[in-house]
Amino acid sequence: MSIKFARRSVIKLLGTALFTLSAGAMLGSYTPAASAAPVADEETLTFLNYRDLRDLNPHLYGGEMFAQEMLFEGLVTLGNDGSYHPAVAESWTISPDGRVYTFKIRKGMTFTDGEVLDAYAVEKNFDALIDNKKRHSWLEMMRLLVSAKATDAETFVITMKEPYYPMLTELAVTRPFAFVSPKVMKDGKTKDGVTSFIGSGQWILKEHVIDEYSVFERNENYWGKKPAYKRVIVKVIPDNQTRILALEKGEADLIWGKNMVDADALNKYRDSDKFGIAVSDPTSTRQIVLNTNNEFLRDANVRRALQHATNKAVISQGVFHGLEPAADTLYAKSIPYCNIDLKPYEANMKKAAELLEQAGWKRDGRRAPLMKDGKAMELNLLYNSNSVSEKTIAEYLQSEFGKLGIKVTIRGEEEQSYRDNMKNGHFDLVFNICWGTPYDPQSSLAAMRQRVYGDYAAQLGLPDKAEIDKAITEILTSTDETRRQELYTFVLKHLHDDAVYIPITYETNKALFNKKVGGVGFLSNQYEVPFGDMYPVK
Repeated sequence: MSIKFARRSVIKLLGTALFTLSAGAMLGSYTPAASAAPVADEETLTFLNYRDLRDLNPHLYGGEMFAQEMLFEGLVTLGNDGSYHPAVAESWTISPDGRVYTFKIRKGMTFTDGEVLDAYAVEKNFDALIDNKKRHSWLEMMRLLVSAKATDAETFVITMKEPYYPMLTELAVTRPFAFVSPKVMKDGKTKDGVTSFIGSGQWILKEHVIDEYSVFERNENYWGKKPAYKRVIVKVIPDNQTRILALEKGEADLIWGKNMVDADALNKYRDSDKFGIAVSDPTSTRQIVLNTNNEFLRDANVRRALQHATNKAVISQGVFHGLEPAADTLYAKSIPYCNIDLKPYEANMKKAAELLEQAGWKRDGRRAPLMKDGKAMELNLLYNSNSVSEKTIAEYLQSEFGKLGIKVTIRGEEEQSYRDNMKNGHFDLVFNICWGTPYDPQSSLAAMRQRVYGDYAAQLGLPDKAEIDKAITEILTSTDETRRQELYTFVLKHLHDDAVYIPITYETNKALFNKKVGGVGFLSNQYEVPFGDMYPVK
């Protein structure tokens, strides 16, 4: 099948749905929120999100990460080149054995409620995190942590059992190592929530109407660079087409995020005088996870057959207009330690059929089901119903796998249910993503050893699961770069050969914006919207 013909097939699958959306747009179906957000002015940036901010406690994992980044800070931050920069800590040293980190806390800092932010406040935050240690056990740092103490108001010391090379990266990411005012803790704890979302970041949350809008105002006492905008209004509009209509009507300035604006919309505005588009470098890998505990998928040849039956180039072009390049491997070669020699699974339906036959599966005719020992091969494919692109890809794969005689039932579920089923291994095939920069590869691999997402459950049927986990554990504490690369190569080669993951595309962050907004771009952390870099164009 040519890419051009296959692309038409992919698009045709959702032709009716796309026509319905377009018709709605032409009829002017946009309806503003029941409670109107404050009127914007030239000092205000209006941003559209598909859901509410939810719980922004940075010590937990339920809130919108872009909003947590606006409000809270940790000891250090990550630059776009992967380098570390001061934040609450203005400097730090690491002991020769790699076990002791000593941070000098910036003088004169306060939270936005006026509470002092010194080493003792940092210690209270770490105490709250340690009190909920089990929740953060996916971080190897928590297993290796000996102590986290303030020795005086300006000095904070972290001591580890062993060296831990991702240490500064994990301290720099959005959560959980960001600091809240001790005043908002509940009896010195945060695991049961906080009384208010008070941090020390560039912005202050001033108003929040659930499922409608939120208002952030610039923190005029921020220690570092102050944003050009005085205010950011975040409006909640769940529907993709309705968000675009709001932008066109001048009711918003910016749509930003991997799944917030589709490729068709970006193409439409590519040459617009009024609206600009931006696309980041690849940030993470869109993938299908295969559950090796499934009676059919336990056989590696069946998993390899599905790899060959998946035409990534068709999906890249047909669904994403090439804005998300086809993915050959679990991690892009641009990710640290991942530029290794792995032979991609080429799109080849004949090879897929041969592998299924080698595994003992037969068909009595072109339209007959694939059978073995009196059983037909039937699989369920789970996807997040909030993602239009996942539904499109699922329908395409249902059609392609069906050509081999495999019956695939696709099922979309709302996000929390989808995540719960994935985490607990209640799937045959499921959409997932790598965690992206700066979490890849170290954090996402480390989490494969526990029930964090679907990886752990999916890998339980692998005969080499224990070896893979052991190598990942050694990676995290290795101080020898050569040995660390050897271990990464071992892990990534085994996962590739085991065919547990079908990489689909390398995801990119996307933005559609009114050209009266300057400085729209992307940061090393794919979840952080760089509001602080944006400015009104006069």
